[in-house]
Amino acid sequence: MEKDTIINYIKDLCTIPSPTGFTKKCEKYLIDEFEKLGYRPYQNNKGNVIVPISEKSSNNDGLILSAHIDTLGLMVRSIKENGCLQVTTLGGFPLNYAEFENVKVFTREGKEYSGVFRLNEASVHGSDFPRTSKREFEDMEVVLDELVKDDKDVEKLGIFAGDFIALDPRFKYSNGFIKSRHLDDKASSGVLLALAKEIKEKNIEFNRNIYMMFTVFEEVGHGASAGHPKGVRDMIAVDMGVVYKDLKTKDFLVSICAKDSSGPYNYDLTNDLIRIAKDIDIDFAIDVYPFYGSDASAAVSTYDYRHALVGAGISASHGYERVHEKALLSLFDLLKTYITK
Repeated sequence: MEKDTIINYIKDLCTIPSPTGFTKKCEKYLIDEFEKLGYRPYQNNKGNVIVPISEKSSNNDGLILSAHIDTLGLMVRSIKENGCLQVTTLGGFPLNYAEFENVKVFTREGKEYSGVFRLNEASVHGSDFPRTSKREFEDMEVVLDELVKDDKDVEKLGIFAGDFIALDPRFKYSNGFIKSRHLDDKASSGVLLALAKEIKEKNIEFNRNIYMMFTVFEEVGHGASAGHPKGVRDMIAVDMGVVYKDLKTKDFLVSICAKDSSGPYNYDLTNDLIRIAKDIDIDFAIDVYPFYGSDASAAVSTYDYRHALVGAGISASHGYERVHEKALLSLFDLLKTYITK
């Protein structure tokens, strides 16, 4: 079933650690899956995975559908004298969103260690600190699941500054809802994989060149800034829709973005998506995202594209996120209809 395919792809992607800058495992998963489907994916120098879906047209009318596989995470900033890790964030999120999360530390030599990210003094029976403390870098640390008493013991494990730290996604599928970290943007990546699978299985033909691109530095702003295939005219970033009190998007709707913090999206391409959403009668919202930038907005600083942004509504963004399967299926239908028409 189409739904099961989407859910399974998203589960696979969410459970593969890929904090921005450390995405090799997720890149390999994508390449392996697309090759199984009969595609010929390749990578640019940045590491983005690019998949030619159709390359039959000689016109400069190509389309890129993009999503990103890099996620939020942490990095070791320094090793403290008590054997805990001082960290810095990868991507933007408040530290309380990761408090008491299980983590994995990946060393440069390929070793992995588990731990938890928490307040320095986390016991409510010891002081009022857990109730009154601001969640700031100097007040929080990663505690390793290792018998270490000082920084020297940690260094003996092979852990040093610059090592990557991934947050446990805690993937759950419940009553039609997916709850997980990293649905931004692995939900979209799963939808694109499922769409590519259907294109192969149904032998769908196209009159224009179509590419899928999965970027690996979106969370730090330059994922789609370079290394595109030639002959592209349009780019649609498939990324999370923002759920907030003054916006219409919900986590069971498709969201079409008219403007984000980078500015307005292309009028005609956005209108095409709105028209198709109406034609196929999916539940959707048109919104303005106040604190947001996409791969498409990064790309148009370099490339002469029409650009648009669409995605499933994701609530609790950059935290423990949630989306309903209804939004994912509607997004699938919207993208399929757009590229086949």
